[in-house]
Amino acid sequence: MHFLSEDLENYACEHTDSEPPLLQELSRRTHLTVLQPRMISGHLQGRFLSLLSKLIQPKTILEIGTYTGYATLCLAEGLAIDGVLHTIDIKEELTDLQREFFDRSGYGAQIVQHLGKATDIIPTLSTTFDLVFIDADKQNYAHYFDLVIEKMNSGGVILSDNVLWSGKVVQEVKPSDKHTQALMAYNQKLKEDPRIETVLLPIRDGITISRVK
Repeated sequence: MHFLSEDLENYACEHTDSEPPLLQELSRRTHLTVLQPRMISGHLQGRFLSLLSKLIQPKTILEIGTYTGYATLCLAEGLAIDGVLHTIDIKEELTDLQREFFDRSGYGAQIVQHLGKATDIIPTLSTTFDLVFIDADKQNYAHYFDLVIEKMNSGGVILSDNVLWSGKVVQEVKPSDKHTQALMAYNQKLKEDPRIETVLLPIRDGITISRVK
């Protein structure tokens, strides 16, 4: 589902900072060589992630779900000079592509790749976070949130992607549709959690900003 018409989305992109050339190249490579290229964040959401990261100026970022690293690089643009970004993914076949573009970006030394299940890796990270981006398997969103909330610095921000799930969250849900059910429960969980203040924005496929009190 497109929440904006194609014309309005194009207008928004035209009046947003241009997509950096390296990210344009990464987008092309993703579409040519990787399955499900629509998973990439893309121009508008990428510039949103970049600007938000620059406003926060995080020393520590955690990304759950690297894919080809497009959002990773957008988030890295706001890192403090001595900051570190930890990114987790389960797809070993994408690690070389990720690392190529991380190193070419100039942020390579600040980006730590973790290969494996986020539910296994997050508990091993002995750091706290200023910014977290959740963009992995939807049925585990609530579990990821529970794992990271205790590792958040006060005033830190948790971003959750795909929370509108192509509009399925406001449609009749089939009993077999576990992804939509999980996202609906997750959205309600964020709304009711007293430790955070939350705004759900209809950007692309829906992205929630939750600030830790």
